Parts: sequence; structure tokens; C-alpha cells
Amino acid sequence: MLGNIPLLSIILFSPLLGILVLLFIPADRGRELKIAGMAATVIPLILSAWLYADYLHRPAGSEYTEQAKWIHLALNHEALDQQVTSFSYDFAYHLAVDGLSLPLVFLTALISTMAALASVHIKKRWKSYYILFLLLEIGMFGVFMARDLFLFFLFFEATLFPVYFLVGIWGYEERERAAMKYLIYNGIGSALMLIAFFVIVTTAGLTQTSADGGLSVTYSGDLNVIMNNLFHDSSALVNLQPEGQQMNPFYLSSSAKWGLFFLLLVAFGIKLPIFPFHTWMLKVHTEASPSIVMIHSGILLKMGAYGLIRFGILLFPAEAREWATALAILGVINILYGAVLAFVQNDFKLVLAYSSISHMGIVLLGLAAFNSIGLEGAVFQMVSHGLISALLFLIVGSLYERTGTTVLGRLGGLARPMPFLSGILLVAGMASLGLPGLSGFISEFLAFLGLFSSARAITIVGTLGIILAAAYVLRGVLKMTFGPTPDRLKPIRDARLIEAVPMIALTAFIVLLGIYPGILSHPLEQTVSGFDLLMQNLNTKMGG
Repeated sequence: MLGNIPLLSIILFSPLLGILVLLFIPADRGRELKIAGMAATVIPLILSAWLYADYLHRPAGSEYTEQAKWIHLALNHEALDQQVTSFSYDFAYHLAVDGLSLPLVFLTALISTMAALASVHIKKRWKSYYILFLLLEIGMFGVFMARDLFLFFLFFEATLFPVYFLVGIWGYEERERAAMKYLIYNGIGSALMLIAFFVIVTTAGLTQTSADGGLSVTYSGDLNVIMNNLFHDSSALVNLQPEGQQMNPFYLSSSAKWGLFFLLLVAFGIKLPIFPFHTWMLKVHTEASPSIVMIHSGILLKMGAYGLIRFGILLFPAEAREWATALAILGVINILYGAVLAFVQNDFKLVLAYSSISHMGIVLLGLAAFNSIGLEGAVFQMVSHGLISALLFLIVGSLYERTGTTVLGRLGGLARPMPFLSGILLVAGMASLGLPGLSGFISEFLAFLGLFSSARAITIVGTLGIILAAAYVLRGVLKMTFGPTPDRLKPIRDARLIEAVPMIALTAFIVLLGIYPGILSHPLEQTVSGFDLLMQNLNTKMGG
């Protein structure tokens, strides 16, 4: 809480105010519906900026948190020891924001507002569109704020169905197929995550307290309880039992932890996506409307990386470190596979789709380093790619509305009729290939630097992706903006004000992060310093 203000809850549920307003506006009043839908995203953006600014002035290691009792499920305990007086599942409404989640909360608010402005091109069923859009925003905020496993899963699932309908109704020709593929793949990932969470809750979520001359046994999804049990001697729980009675509860063995990390890796790897779980993402990027792809590429993919860090690596660091080489190899495969295929595409939307796969590989390289520099690089890449990809798909949407195509062979010479949009496209392209002074350079540099000390050969191979990125980005940008202008493209107009505003805003943040990375690294200090301490303790226990 910020003082006595439950700011996290206000940010989380503020889009509901927009939904309430939309419900009272007639479905045929398109202008009013668009204004209400766009305005509803501005409120959480302002509040998120306030939260971020306040956090920058707080001491390192602090976090915002809100917690209240939520769900209590009493379970039968007849078969257990007579000393047990109560047996239950407890799930809390537990929200928290720290240095890892705060940048992603602000990124969600920013890109949601920019995507809402880009939704000016939506031409049908505006009321349903903006209601689903705002429900999706609530789900995304919840994913980055939730600190209870059940609450996280609930918000994670709350993003699936809005995206399904937003793609399936407002997409292009094969929109229904893309939406179904999205739902199937992400449904499988959710099922695996649910299995892992259930095992974690019923083992590491155990708490035992003395009550009324007996023992109260509770299974909790609270992340703090789970981390405390995983990183401390579980025998301390047994000492709480009266008269030395012992229940001998099941605790996670090393093999069980290894299996749980693998489940979480696959579950969040589908969302990221990690090769070969990427095909659904290609369909969404090419068939969804550009405003939804801004959300998908800019935020939803980052939910996979965030979940892998928060619930995979930070809960099971020893098991995750055993996967370090595999993660690095998967990262290099993502980088090179995405870059090579991006280079040969003739549709700019597919160029960007494969580029996203390649850039998510850099996140994996940063995580595989298992040090503070690599982790910081991974988070920088998540934020940077979110900004860059959102800007590129915003430009794609404006181009498609004017030209009716994103095929490179049918575009060219756009710098003459559209100098502003072409200039923004060039800046976004330079950021994507990692030009110094822009956000893409900082993230790539930190990720590769973190991995270099432990896996030099893999790092060197991975840097080939930067060369390929320069090739496919310059190929796409130059084909569209330079050369002779076809007669059919000469009359088209440059970006309108409602398109130019989000383009300028996203570009400004890309430049700001490139020249002043401290604005992101300061909130991250808590997470990366804690990660270094965790690795040092792990090295001590494992004998270095």
C-alpha cells in the first residue's frame, strides 16, 4: 500500500470503471465507445507512473504489498493424527510489486494505452472489443502483481479468453484458426502449470501451527510461505507439533523439484515461446489486428518469461542451474532460428514475428548466465522488446490501413509520402538490431556479458543473431521506405495525430532507456542482488 491507499488494487481493477461506462453507451455510438475505451486505460497508466516514481525514491529492498484472507476450504482430517484439530486450504488475496514486477506493471499500462489508441482502426463491434480489451488488461496486471499461486493462475487464465475472442473476431482471414491454435497451445501450458502448482501447494505450501491444544494444518498458495519452506529446513515445522508427535508430511525431494521445474519450463516456455512451441505465436502475429499484436508481443509473451523467473528459477534455483547449458542452447536456437527465417520472409508481419522469437532467445541467454548481470539483461530485454515490438506493430497497423498490404515486394518509396512514419520505422528498426543509444543495445549487451564468463562458445554463436538481425531489419526497412514510390502509394497520407502520439511516446521510452538505463536498473537492484545472494548460498551448499 502507498500510505493508506491500496494503490495496487486500484491499478488492478481501475479498468472496471471503463467497462461500467461502456455498458451504458449504445453499441452504435462508435466515437463515444472509442473515447471511453481509450480513456479507461489512461487511469492505470497515470497510477502506474506514480507508483514507479515513488519506488525510485524508496530504499532498495522495499516492495508494495496488499494482503487479505480470501478463500478458506476446510478439509476432512479424520484419517490424520488425532492431534490435528483443523485441516484446510487457504488462498489469500495477496498482491505485491517489487523490482522485478514493477517495470512490467508500468510496461503493461503504457502499451495498453498505446494499443487502445491504435484501436482507432477497429471497424466493428466497438463495445464488445473495448470490454474484452479492458478485461485483458486486468488479467495482465494481475499476473504481474499476484503473490499467491492460485491467484496468479486465475489471472493467467483470465487473459486467455479475451485474447481468443479479440483474435477470432477482429483478426484477418484466418483469424479463427489462429485463435483456436492460441487457445490449444496455451491451454496445454496452463494445464502443466496447474499440475506443478498443485504439487507445490500441497508440499511446500504446508504450514503447521499449535492451536487449542492441537495442531492446525494449512496448505497455502502464498509465495512467501512456499519460498520459506523450500529454502529452510523443513524439520522446523515438525517441532511445532505438541508432545513431539510427528506427522511426517511429504516434502519435495530433489527429483520432485527437478520434475516441477521441467513442468514450469514447458508451461511458461509455450508462452514465451521457446522453440519448438512457437508455431501458435506466428499465426497470432499475422492474423490478429495490429493493436492486439501490440499487446501480445509487447506484454503477453513477457508473462512467460516472468513466470519462468518468478516460479521456476527463483523457487528451484539448484534445479534451474542444472538446466543452465540447456537454457543457453535453447536461447541460441531461438536466436538463430528466428533470425534466419526472419531474413527470408517477404511479409513484414512475419519478419517481426520471427524477430520476436529471436529476441526472446536473448532472454533465455540472460537467464542461463545465472548471475546478476545476466538476469538484469533478461529483464531489460523483456521491457525493451516490449516497447520496440509494440512500436513496430503500431507502424504495421498504420501501413496496412493505408496500403492494404504488408508484403515487402508491394511496398517501397514510403519515405516521400510518409516521412514521419518512415523515420519512426527507421528508429524502431535500429533499436531492434541493437544500435547503441537505444534500449535494444543495453539489453543485448548485458545478456551476452552475463553469459560470456560461463559459456563463451555459446555466447559467441549467439552473437551471430545480432549480425542477422541487422540484415533482416535493414532489408525490411529499406525495401519499404527507399527506392521509387509506386503510383498507387503516392497519394497516401502520413500518420494522423492519434497514430503519431503513441509512436512518439514509445520512441521516447526506447531512447530514454537507451541513454539512461538507470531508470530501470535501480528498481532491479533488489531482485538482482537477492539473486546473487541466492546463487552464493547455493554454491556454498553444493561445495562451490
